[in-house]
Amino acid sequence: MKAALTNLRDVLYPQRHLLAAAVSLSLFIYVLGMLHHELAPLHPSDVRQALYQVSASSLLLAALGTLGSYLALTGYDVLALRHLGYDLPYPRVALNAFIATTVGHNVGMAVFSAGAVRLRLYTAAGLSATEVAGLAALIGLTFGVGVTFVAGLAMLLEPAQTGQLLHLSPDSSRIIGALLLVLVAAYLGIGLRRSPIRLGNWQWRLPGTGIALGQLILAVVDLSCAAAALFWLLPGDAAVPFPMFLGVYVLAVVAGIVSHVPAGLGVFETVLLLALPDVPREGLLAAILAYRAIYYLVPLAVAALLAAGMLVHARRVALAQGLDWARQIFGWMAPMTVSSAVFITGALLLFSGSTPALPERLSLLQDFVPLPLLEVSHLMSSLAGLGLVILARGLYRRVDAAYHLSFWLLTVGALASLIKGLDYEEALLSTLVLGILWLGRDAFNRRASLIARSFSPGWMLSVLLLLVATVWLGVFSFQHVDYSNDLWWQFALRGDAPRFLRASLLLVLTGAGLGLLHLLRPAPPEPGRPSANDLAQAARIVAAAPQTDAALALLGDKRLLFDPAGEAFIMYQVRGQSWIAMGDPVGPETARETLAWRFREMADRHGGRAVFYQVDAENLPLYLDLGLTAMKMGEEGVVSLAGFSLEGSARKDLRQAHHRAQRERLSFQVLPPAAVPPVMDELRHVSDTWLAKKHTREKGFALGYFEPAYLAHFPCALVRLDGRIVAFANVLTSAGRHELSIDLMRQLPEAPPGLMDYLFTELMLWGAREGYGQFNLGMAPLSGLESHPLAPLWHRLGTLIFQHGEHFYNFEGLRAYKEKFSPVWRPKYLAAPGGLGLPTVLLDVAALIAGGIRGVVGR
Repeated sequence: MKAALTNLRDVLYPQRHLLAAAVSLSLFIYVLGMLHHELAPLHPSDVRQALYQVSASSLLLAALGTLGSYLALTGYDVLALRHLGYDLPYPRVALNAFIATTVGHNVGMAVFSAGAVRLRLYTAAGLSATEVAGLAALIGLTFGVGVTFVAGLAMLLEPAQTGQLLHLSPDSSRIIGALLLVLVAAYLGIGLRRSPIRLGNWQWRLPGTGIALGQLILAVVDLSCAAAALFWLLPGDAAVPFPMFLGVYVLAVVAGIVSHVPAGLGVFETVLLLALPDVPREGLLAAILAYRAIYYLVPLAVAALLAAGMLVHARRVALAQGLDWARQIFGWMAPMTVSSAVFITGALLLFSGSTPALPERLSLLQDFVPLPLLEVSHLMSSLAGLGLVILARGLYRRVDAAYHLSFWLLTVGALASLIKGLDYEEALLSTLVLGILWLGRDAFNRRASLIARSFSPGWMLSVLLLLVATVWLGVFSFQHVDYSNDLWWQFALRGDAPRFLRASLLLVLTGAGLGLLHLLRPAPPEPGRPSANDLAQAARIVAAAPQTDAALALLGDKRLLFDPAGEAFIMYQVRGQSWIAMGDPVGPETARETLAWRFREMADRHGGRAVFYQVDAENLPLYLDLGLTAMKMGEEGVVSLAGFSLEGSARKDLRQAHHRAQRERLSFQVLPPAAVPPVMDELRHVSDTWLAKKHTREKGFALGYFEPAYLAHFPCALVRLDGRIVAFANVLTSAGRHELSIDLMRQLPEAPPGLMDYLFTELMLWGAREGYGQFNLGMAPLSGLESHPLAPLWHRLGTLIFQHGEHFYNFEGLRAYKEKFSPVWRPKYLAAPGGLGLPTVLLDVAALIAGGIRGVVGR
């Protein structure tokens, strides 16, 4: 039985994203079917008339309820930050909370959507990614406490109505309601504990009673105000008591969240329609539509303006320098804002094609627009909408082809909207988005094929849900039109239903064709061990690279991922679920960004996590865009070779060590690559003797090892004693003589003391004579980390290991040794997904370098 369950898990786990998407899609279709059944007797004109009857005072009261709800929601963040020990100014917290909450309400799956916004905003305020995750968890807990309390109260006070909705008896409803209230009371009581709750190696420090009580009050206020906003929009003859309505509202909200449908669209409405059968259908639907606009869309527009204001405030100095700086800001905003705007515009064009045109506008067009042109415009508008929805993903990835296609589709959509029914609203929106797209055009610079790109199941589900909703909207809008086969061939000025049928068929066929093309596309081959041709191609790219660590690709122990043009590569290896790239992408700057995204997508496609080890600070914005978290791993020492000499008091110790080595009859020589193979046997003897003396084994991945083919690529620095080789180091050089470094260093046990000082000094003097700009001493792991009590946990732990970890590695001694050359230290980072998987990533990196777990704990 256990084996069968294990096999089932192994089969289902790789398909978990597709299964989740299928469940959400099935639930969405089921809810749409129920909604269609409930609304079948209605005509769109009835709902439109009910909307016109909503009074201005009701709209004002709904706006006040919305304001009260969002004010309470900002308190969620305040309490969570107080529990975490942060005291940020309320205006900043309120702004962050409002923007994040609004995105979560509209996008759905608030844990991820609102959590991503909070991560961006609160890390800028000094919180770590782990602390932001705890903040999001506390906010979710606050909402859960409020929902539990309100639902329990409703079931206890209104057992008949809630029991009928949940198919429970009144007594069962009372019992469940009492249990929910007891659960809330237990949570408040747990806050009296001073010690954290422990479960194995994990522990949680729950909020104290004061904060827990504040959570309950804020959540109840939030839910009550949000429910009141909808309650005040109900028609006057609804006759629903507010306590009962509050319970129904909470159940509808919970159902929408559980469904994972964005903003609970369809699910929320269906629950309300089923729970309130005595409220006139057209009045209830009109109230829900008005509520959606006031509680969701208006705050979203305000949040977008506030986010733009934050950006303008952050770049106010740059804005003063002219339009060029303004374009840079639009470029920074473009990927996220433009992709969202294009998706929304495409959705509106699709919905517009599924609803009747306004008769008065068609009357204005009949004397100017020929009927064939009107029919073609209707089809083109719908196709443009579908294309924009699909291209939004490419815009988020900054693909240049997506920019150009979206530009023309927005233009077609604007013109077609005017021709098909004088829909100036859609035309204005398309033109506005077109302008934003043009201003941010510099951001879409990734050269990539749209056909070759992989679309996630979630994105394909979003497009499919939108198509289903479009078809359903048309069926609902034209439900009173008697269907016949002749409808397909009716062409008339007011033939909205036939136009909808033809457009729907075209959309479904186009969408199905694109989906089938995507599914039948052969999977791109994944790189394996590099071939001789791969290494030769990498060698050409390495020869043009300004950094010496690019040469590690020539070891042959890492996989190589090249860009389509063959101008850049990423060297990486896979261990467990960690896809670990060594260093930054190597190659021209224009190709690195596209290649990094391709690596990220490839790892995600295999259920892995993309990791970039030992990357430079200047490239951190790229990794943040990839959704990764940066963590400092140590510092790299660099010595300037311009005018380097042993003269002066600062070089006194090096000068004395150099003179002593010369008295010991040591001599120095740099062999060109062609002269290295003849002495390879002597070098191997030195290397094997050194390994045996140190009782260690070869490392790898981020460090070189003795491999004749690898060593033959580079010059080799030799130290001889009376003509015999006693030490060597392979010399890594970069393009344009920008940098010089060494990788593999070995010496015989009988070599005189201070030999390595002599080798380093002679090599720096040689590099200065040859015109090299700097000498890279390599990284000192865990050095330069903050030890302040408020520093991130990793920094404090790394500092502790740096100071007291001699048993594993001489961290402090390595830093002290390199300090004698007076280098300039620059930080090196690990870019990886944050959260609980980070320790596994660190272990995977260490195991790759050490040649396995045994090498990590041993030598």
